[in-house]
Amino acid sequence: MPHGKSDRAYRTIGEASKELDIPAHVLRFWETKFHQIKPLKRTGGRRFYRPQDLALIARIKTLLYDEGMTIKGVQKVLKDNGVAAVIEGEGGAPAMPAGSPQLARRLGEVARDLSAAKSRLDEALAKRH
Repeated sequence: MPHGKSDRAYRTIGEASKELDIPAHVLRFWETKFHQIKPLKRTGGRRFYRPQDLALIARIKTLLYDEGMTIKGVQKVLKDNGVAAVIEGEGGAPAMPAGSPQLARRLGEVARDLSAAKSRLDEALAKRH
Protein backbone atom coordinates (compact mmCIF):
# COMPACT_ATOMS: atom_id res chain seq x y z
CA MET A 1 0.00 0.00 0.00
CA PRO A 2 1.91 3.04 -1.16
CA HIS A 3 1.60 6.25 0.80
CA GLY A 4 -0.55 4.52 3.43
CA LYS A 5 -3.50 4.22 1.06
CA SER A 6 -5.91 1.36 1.47
CA ASP A 7 -6.08 -1.35 -1.18
CA ARG A 8 -9.50 0.02 -2.18
CA ALA A 9 -8.28 3.58 -2.72
CA TYR A 10 -8.06 5.03 -6.21
CA ARG A 11 -4.59 5.79 -7.55
CA THR A 12 -3.42 8.67 -9.71
CA ILE A 13 -1.49 7.76 -12.85
CA GLY A 14 1.76 8.55 -11.05
CA GLU A 15 0.89 6.28 -8.13
CA ALA A 16 -0.28 3.50 -10.46
CA SER A 17 2.88 3.85 -12.53
CA LYS A 18 5.08 3.55 -9.46
CA GLU A 19 3.09 0.72 -7.88
CA LEU A 20 3.02 -1.37 -11.07
CA ASP A 21 6.49 -0.35 -12.31
CA ILE A 22 5.06 0.75 -15.66
CA PRO A 23 5.82 4.21 -17.09
CA ALA A 24 2.84 6.60 -17.20
CA HIS A 25 3.09 6.92 -20.98
CA VAL A 26 2.74 3.14 -21.29
CA LEU A 27 -0.38 3.21 -19.09
CA ARG A 28 -1.89 5.89 -21.33
CA PHE A 29 -0.96 3.88 -24.44
CA TRP A 30 -2.49 0.69 -23.02
CA GLU A 31 -5.73 2.59 -22.40
CA THR A 32 -5.92 3.09 -26.18
CA LYS A 33 -5.25 -0.61 -26.88
CA PHE A 34 -7.31 -2.21 -24.11
CA HIS A 35 -10.72 -0.59 -23.80
CA GLN A 36 -11.25 -2.60 -20.59
CA ILE A 37 -8.85 -0.24 -18.79
CA LYS A 38 -11.16 2.59 -17.80
CA PRO A 39 -9.73 4.93 -15.19
CA LEU A 40 -12.05 7.63 -13.95
CA LYS A 41 -11.18 10.95 -15.50
CA ARG A 42 -11.76 14.11 -13.54
CA THR A 43 -11.60 17.77 -14.45
CA GLY A 44 -8.45 18.54 -16.40
CA GLY A 45 -8.17 14.92 -17.55
CA ARG A 46 -6.64 13.59 -14.32
CA ARG A 47 -6.87 9.81 -14.24
CA PHE A 48 -7.83 7.81 -11.18
CA TYR A 49 -7.31 4.07 -11.39
CA ARG A 50 -9.62 1.77 -9.42
CA PRO A 51 -8.29 -1.39 -7.78
CA GLN A 52 -9.79 -3.54 -10.57
CA ASP A 53 -7.98 -1.35 -13.14
CA LEU A 54 -4.69 -1.98 -11.33
CA ALA A 55 -5.33 -5.73 -11.20
CA LEU A 56 -6.11 -5.84 -14.92
CA ILE A 57 -3.07 -3.74 -15.82
CA ALA A 58 -0.84 -6.00 -13.70
CA ARG A 59 -2.16 -9.06 -15.55
CA ILE A 60 -1.73 -7.37 -18.95
CA LYS A 61 1.85 -6.58 -17.99
CA THR A 62 2.43 -10.25 -17.11
CA LEU A 63 0.92 -11.46 -20.37
CA LEU A 64 2.96 -9.01 -22.44
CA TYR A 65 6.29 -8.97 -20.64
CA ASP A 66 6.54 -12.34 -18.91
CA GLU A 67 4.53 -14.62 -21.20
CA GLY A 68 5.63 -12.89 -24.41
CA MET A 69 2.18 -12.31 -25.84
CA THR A 70 1.47 -9.58 -28.37
CA ILE A 71 -1.02 -6.77 -27.81
CA LYS A 72 -3.37 -8.47 -30.28
CA GLY A 73 -2.97 -11.72 -28.39
CA VAL A 74 -3.87 -10.10 -25.08
CA GLN A 75 -6.84 -8.35 -26.73
CA LYS A 76 -8.07 -11.76 -27.91
CA VAL A 77 -7.62 -13.30 -24.47
CA LEU A 78 -9.64 -10.45 -22.93
CA LYS A 79 -12.35 -10.80 -25.57
CA ASP A 80 -12.56 -14.58 -25.26
CA ASN A 81 -12.30 -14.89 -21.47
CA GLY A 82 -13.50 -11.57 -20.04
CA VAL A 83 -11.79 -9.22 -17.62
CA ALA A 84 -12.59 -11.12 -14.42
CA ALA A 85 -11.20 -14.39 -15.78
CA VAL A 86 -8.04 -12.71 -17.07
CA ILE A 87 -7.46 -10.99 -13.72
CA GLU A 88 -7.82 -14.40 -12.04
CA GLY A 89 -5.08 -15.73 -14.31
CA GLU A 90 -7.11 -17.53 -16.97
CA GLY A 91 -5.95 -17.13 -20.51
CA GLY A 92 -2.44 -16.59 -21.64
CA ALA A 93 0.14 -18.01 -23.91
CA PRO A 94 -0.74 -21.58 -24.87
CA ALA A 95 1.47 -24.09 -23.14
CA MET A 96 3.24 -26.83 -25.03
CA PRO A 97 2.58 -30.18 -23.40
CA ALA A 98 5.63 -31.98 -22.07
CA GLY A 99 6.89 -34.52 -24.58
CA SER A 100 5.15 -32.85 -27.52
CA PRO A 101 6.95 -32.85 -30.89
CA GLN A 102 6.53 -29.06 -30.99
CA LEU A 103 8.31 -28.67 -27.65
CA ALA A 104 11.10 -31.07 -28.65
CA ARG A 105 11.61 -29.21 -31.95
CA ARG A 106 11.73 -25.84 -30.18
CA LEU A 107 14.18 -27.08 -27.54
CA GLY A 108 16.39 -28.45 -30.32
CA GLU A 109 16.37 -25.04 -32.03
CA VAL A 110 17.30 -23.31 -28.78
CA ALA A 111 20.11 -25.81 -28.13
CA ARG A 112 21.52 -25.24 -31.64
CA ASP A 113 21.31 -21.45 -31.21
CA LEU A 114 23.12 -21.65 -27.87
CA SER A 115 25.79 -23.93 -29.30
CA ALA A 116 26.37 -21.56 -32.22
CA ALA A 117 26.59 -18.59 -29.86
CA LYS A 118 29.09 -20.46 -27.67
CA SER A 119 31.23 -21.25 -30.73
CA ARG A 120 31.25 -17.59 -31.76
CA LEU A 121 32.23 -16.53 -28.25
CA ASP A 122 35.00 -19.14 -28.10
CA GLU A 123 36.38 -17.91 -31.44
CA ALA A 124 36.24 -14.27 -30.31
CA LEU A 125 38.02 -15.11 -27.05
CA ALA A 126 40.69 -17.14 -28.90
CA LYS A 127 41.42 -14.13 -31.14
CA ARG A 128 41.93 -11.90 -28.08
CA HIS A 129 44.72 -14.09 -26.71
